[in-house]
Amino acid sequence: MFEQIDISKRTTTENLDQAKRADLGQFFTPFEIARFMASLFHVNGKKELSLLDAGAGVGSLTVAFLEQFASHSRASLDITAYELDTKVSVILQTNLRQFAEHVTGCNISSNVIDGDFIKEGVIKYLTGRYKPVDYVILNPPYRKINSDSVHRLLLRKVGIETVNLYSAFVALSILMLKEQGELVAIIPRSFCNGPYFKPFREFLFERTCLKQIHIFTSRNKAFKEDNVLQENIIIHLSKGVEQTGVKVSSSAGGNFSDYTEFSVPFERIVSSDDPEKFIHIPTTEKNRYETSFDNFSYSLADLGIEVSTGPVVDFRVREFLKDEPDTQTSPLLYPAHFGEKYINWPKPNFKKSNALLITPETQKQLFPTGYYTLVKRFSSKEEKRRIVARVFTPLDAPCEYVGFENHLNVFHKAKKGISHELALGIAVYLNSSLIDEYFRQFNGHTQVNVTDLRLLKYPSTQILIELGNWSKTISAFDQTAIDAKISSLI
Repeated sequence: MFEQIDISKRTTTENLDQAKRADLGQFFTPFEIARFMASLFHVNGKKELSLLDAGAGVGSLTVAFLEQFASHSRASLDITAYELDTKVSVILQTNLRQFAEHVTGCNISSNVIDGDFIKEGVIKYLTGRYKPVDYVILNPPYRKINSDSVHRLLLRKVGIETVNLYSAFVALSILMLKEQGELVAIIPRSFCNGPYFKPFREFLFERTCLKQIHIFTSRNKAFKEDNVLQENIIIHLSKGVEQTGVKVSSSAGGNFSDYTEFSVPFERIVSSDDPEKFIHIPTTEKNRYETSFDNFSYSLADLGIEVSTGPVVDFRVREFLKDEPDTQTSPLLYPAHFGEKYINWPKPNFKKSNALLITPETQKQLFPTGYYTLVKRFSSKEEKRRIVARVFTPLDAPCEYVGFENHLNVFHKAKKGISHELALGIAVYLNSSLIDEYFRQFNGHTQVNVTDLRLLKYPSTQILIELGNWSKTISAFDQTAIDAKISSLI
């Protein structure tokens, strides 16, 4: 049996160095979330079981697993917990010892390793000195890995190619799982799309079955005590098991008072014809997007249109920036120049620069004047729209060339403009609620990348031009009118 104990009295972190924790990318798991994560495991009937907590912190996850384990099993449990911060590992060892003392009917042993999980884990895996485990519970650190770092080189030795510590911890933990073993982790959602995490997504799907995804509908509630605004999700994986349907659950925050769940086919999560393996997280059980994209089934390549990130990085051309335009400059456009439908340029009292001097050094970064659809590259979950599109026309700024700053994505045709109607039609489509809701299913970070925009499906050129002509009848991009128009075409 297990005697319930208030973990908040055991896992105090008040005296820990907050700056050091931030430098390590370390955020401790609230115990309500830890208990939910532990509840996802299926504790089997084996007499001897093992658990790995690769970024244990003060032990909230392991202790939550102990509660779950002790109430469902009479087996022995061998715990391996890694913690790099020696001050934290002292608390961890105390917590595990004190909680184990309150368990009766089960034999629990623990080994706390004061070390770097990646360095020690890779060496153990390569030398065969690791012992495969039944379960992994994980809240890994969040920090980028430099391409030439020791961590990156070590991970490559075991076939792991990834760009962040959190995905490295998950991948290495999967290697250490037994067949049919389970992993539950709370991690940033940023791995769900984008080219940098593609090798990691492929690694996951080659080795594991995705059983459940839990999303927090409020980005700032899960780790509110640490002021973490990263959008996190909880994933439940099983190694070497055939992929079936996926449970999708959600709650606003960590108390799970508004918890909901439904199941969907795996094809709703990862489309079989998507070479990028983007992970979509549905918000509803019924999918209105599948029907929509049967009608809107064209790629940008099919339409002969390209999308590129704005090539002008302002701090790299600082000497050529001008606050106000003159005869020797081109307009330099930022997201702040977005109006209700078109571009408002120049911007009075602008903190940035309205213009860029045309020189041999800058001209290769400029586009010839014309009609272009522009999309903001950065937006957050809390904003009303994740994709915000406007149209630049030659009437906005009479000029020979135009500069698009790096915080914009630009729709063009061979680095030249497209027709007015087509530019407007693309903007109408991208500003629709249909696209906004669909985009939120797979984009979990603040960027709207050109890869994301290329992988969307679009209406035909004819329909886009029809949308553009319709758009000329309204003075601004009105959301209700746009949604009604898009719905009429589905």
